[in-house]
Amino acid sequence: MKLTNRKCIPCEGNMKPLGKKDVNELLKEIPSWAVKEEHLLKQFKFRDFNEAIKFVNKIARIAEEEGHHPDIAISYNRVKIMLITHSISGLSENDFVVAAKIDGIKK
Repeated sequence: MKLTNRKCIPCEGNMKPLGKKDVNELLKEIPSWAVKEEHLLKQFKFRDFNEAIKFVNKIARIAEEEGHHPDIAISYNRVKIMLITHSISGLSENDFVVAAKIDGIKK
């Protein structure tokens, strides 16, 4: 099943972070994202600050629906998204689900 069709599952620290093999397999569905220091990362660029904020608001709706919230940094017309499952100090499938859904709203 595609990542965009999946739902996040509650994670209270009772699972292990994904292994490198699983991470690489899931990255195939979101190739524009990168993994760095246990985070899934991507930066988006917009025409101006207002467009960046509109995008962040769309991300907020997805995060609330999924119950999984990214770290977001805004710098004028750039938005940097950082995903990690904090309760396990690593990546879970939830991070990839949210990343795929974010990619679906870019433009």
